[in-house]
Amino acid sequence: MFSSGNYLFLNCVAPSMTETWDDINKQVKADWKAETTPFERVYEIVEQTHDGQSAAEIADRALVSEPTARRHCKSLVNTGFAETDQDGQTTLYRRDSDRILMSRIRELREEVTRPELLDSIRDMKAEIRRYEDSYDVVSPEELAQQLDGDEAEGWDDLTAWRTTRQNLAVAQAALAYDEASHQLAV
Repeated sequence: MFSSGNYLFLNCVAPSMTETWDDINKQVKADWKAETTPFERVYEIVEQTHDGQSAAEIADRALVSEPTARRHCKSLVNTGFAETDQDGQTTLYRRDSDRILMSRIRELREEVTRPELLDSIRDMKAEIRRYEDSYDVVSPEELAQQLDGDEAEGWDDLTAWRTTRQNLAVAQAALAYDEASHQLAV
C-alpha cells in the first residue's frame, strides 16, 4: 500500500486513467478519420445502427458535418443498405434488417455444407425442446413471465433460448433458400 506521500506524488506525475483514455480515444478517432473517407465512416456507423439515428447523431459519431452525413445516408437508402423512419420532423436512418438477414443466409450457404446445416438444425430443435421441457413452457416469452428477478440461471437460459431460436430461423431460411436455388437451376 502506498503512503499518502507516495500517492500524492503518483497523482502529480502520472496522468489519471480518464485522461489516458481520453488521449487514446482522441488518437483512435484521429487515425480513423485519416484512414477512411467520410462515406466509409457514415457507412460504418449506419451498419451498427439498429434503432435509427438522426443525420446529426450519425454525423457526430462519423466525424463529418450533418449535411455530409445526410447526403451519404440518402445514398445508402437509395442503394438499399439503409432504411428510414420518421420521428416527427426528424428522419432516422438505420441499417436495412432484410439486407443483414440475407447476408447471414448467404454466409451460411457458403460456409456450411447441407449435411452440417441439417445437423445444426436438428441440434437447435433439440436444445429448444430441452428448454421447453425444463421450464414447462412453450416460448422464451412465457418463461420471462414466470421468472423472478433473482433467477440468474433462468434469465441466462432465456437469453440462450432466444438466441437459439433466432439462429434456427436463419438456418432454416438458409436451407429453404438453398433448396429454392437448386429447384430454379433445374
